[in-house]
Amino acid sequence: MSLTDPILVEVLRGDSVECVHRGAAVVCDAAGRVVFSVGDIEQAIYPRSAIKALQALPLVESGAADRYGFGHAELALACSSHSGEPRHAETAAAMLAKAGLTEATLECGAHWPSGASATQGLARSGGKPSALHNNCSGKHSGFVCFACHEGIDPAGYVGIDHKVQRFVAEAVGEVTGHRLDRETAFGIDGCSIPTFAVPLKKLAHGFAKLATGEGVGPERAKAFARLRAACAAEPFMVAGSGRFCTDVMGLFGERVFVKTGAEGVFCAALPGQGLGVALKCLDGASRASEVMMATLIAKLVPMDEAERAKFQRFVTPVMKNWNGITVGGLRPTFS
Repeated sequence: MSLTDPILVEVLRGDSVECVHRGAAVVCDAAGRVVFSVGDIEQAIYPRSAIKALQALPLVESGAADRYGFGHAELALACSSHSGEPRHAETAAAMLAKAGLTEATLECGAHWPSGASATQGLARSGGKPSALHNNCSGKHSGFVCFACHEGIDPAGYVGIDHKVQRFVAEAVGEVTGHRLDRETAFGIDGCSIPTFAVPLKKLAHGFAKLATGEGVGPERAKAFARLRAACAAEPFMVAGSGRFCTDVMGLFGERVFVKTGAEGVFCAALPGQGLGVALKCLDGASRASEVMMATLIAKLVPMDEAERAKFQRFVTPVMKNWNGITVGGLRPTFS
């Protein structure tokens, strides 16, 4: 990203601009044509958790999901960055159990649930955080179940040279049209798996393929449709209570697939419009990346008056202090 990227979101206190957020965003169709862009869309960025639906492809395409009887809840969790609420952790544990595994197999690390109520409940019960509460435990459970189905030893599955990660990188590379290997800029994600830098434009193109199933072959198109349907049916599993991704997909169902990633990244698939969206807030602020994504959804997705009224809180969220007094808000500066 570049410091020359335009200001896309302003933060108001009272009537005055107190803070600004720069960024870039791009919308593509399944042929790779750019429908809308702002900022530097060619520079490669780490998509982080925004591409979990692409990383879940081997789980579905290999037959592992069918072998272990995974339904909407499990597949949505495989695409998730969840809040560590009880149902999230329980579903991850159940996924592992179906493959004869336990949480000890997970290599994502343990942390307290990111959801405050879930953390409080776990602490009150005398429990301790485990890898199941890690926001990426669903993705990792999918990885190790895929490994078991393929007869691959899951030990060390987070490594860049492990067979699991090679399958995942190949799938993501094919969808985005961007080669992912040691020759590509890469780093280590928060959950320890490799994360590869991909240009925003190619991410948007990949998500247009996710939206339409075009340009990927019939089996991958079926896998994409299955993952979209799972997340639409179980939006809670993708994020959690009060979270942007859960609330937006709960409102629109299969009309919108949206997924956040760390450091201000967001991607979306809009099946009805045949479009994919990718964006990055330069300073990594999720409050701004949510406004950026909401602004694009509001422009691109037809809504009735009731839907638009419900959705407006994401486009221009209000800020309140601890006494519940409205002190300001956020607003987009682009259309």
